[in-house]
Amino acid sequence: MSDPMRVGVIGCGNISTAYFKLARMFRAIDMVACADLNLDAAEGQAKAFGLRALTVENMLMDDDVDIIVNLTIPAAHYPVSRQALEAGKHVYSEKPFVLSVEEGRALLDLAAEKGLRVGSAPDTFLGGAHQHARHLIDSGALGAITGGSAAVMSRGMEMWHPNPDFFFKPGGGPVLDIGPYYVTNLVQLIGPVTRVSCFASTPRTRREITSQPRAGEFIEVETPTSLRAVLEFRSGATVSLNASWDVHAHGLAPMELYGEAGSLFVPDPNFFGGDLGLTEGETTVKPAAFDHPFGVPNEEHAEGMMANYRTAGLADMAAAIIENREQRCNQALSLHVMEILLAILEAGDSGEVVSISTTCERPDALNAEQAQAMMV
Repeated sequence: MSDPMRVGVIGCGNISTAYFKLARMFRAIDMVACADLNLDAAEGQAKAFGLRALTVENMLMDDDVDIIVNLTIPAAHYPVSRQALEAGKHVYSEKPFVLSVEEGRALLDLAAEKGLRVGSAPDTFLGGAHQHARHLIDSGALGAITGGSAAVMSRGMEMWHPNPDFFFKPGGGPVLDIGPYYVTNLVQLIGPVTRVSCFASTPRTRREITSQPRAGEFIEVETPTSLRAVLEFRSGATVSLNASWDVHAHGLAPMELYGEAGSLFVPDPNFFGGDLGLTEGETTVKPAAFDHPFGVPNEEHAEGMMANYRTAGLADMAAAIIENREQRCNQALSLHVMEILLAILEAGDSGEVVSISTTCERPDALNAEQAQAMMV
């Protein structure tokens, strides 16, 4: 295999630790540097993970960096990604990819002009559970998908995040923050979306932080926190999406897909693993084993051992550059998902059905052999 692509990270906040730790599992990427507007943050991560700490400007000029991973706050995703492309670097962004379709198109045009790649999280759809779901659908176990439902609901990010303010500003909210996991998985399982409708509300315009170290402070809410959307797919299927940070508890499954021949219960797309349920007649059973490297529990959490292979999408993009093929977390998929999410917000604000102007093909499935080949 060719030498790995050298990766530099801009943004050394909460999520960067996962990237630095988990990137070591993959053959096609080599983390070499990190940068942040707060140089102390960059130096702290550099010391912890054996990297070079740089200023953002020096990172962009560094000839030893091939790919920039953009882990800045959502409002900075577009300008930082654009700077990286202008500096001749490939870009892989944390979600949300951008905050407008126009920004997304501009990045894709610039990348095409310069012969560079743009990719974006989430990559959890590459997880073993979701590739198992893809296999069942593609093999005809459900017949044609006719509908479904998805639910991502909780009490809110101020309950646990140390600095939750940006979750409640434009660019945040449950649709743009958590929605990408769900919509990306739906697109990879069913295909592109054509129209969206939604009802949205903001039950609390001021929320108290209960997490440390800022417990007792208040956040002014500037984006809807409860949204009920319906997505119409090109295939004809319709799927409801409930996204809320105003729910204490619920009993809805993370994702259910209904086909002409049966129903499929899919675990939380925010994670790589989990158990599936498949109907056989009137009963629901665990489908036959589907051994996949990205479904193997590898990390201890409060809930027990879980599968976490974050950076798989970045590694696949790096390998795709080396092999001159399309990556799975690709530009068209990222832009299409972003337009769907923005259309949900628009429909919630206007009360009208919103048509989707972009489209994409389902990304290639990732089988067990391909996934294993990605790993060290």
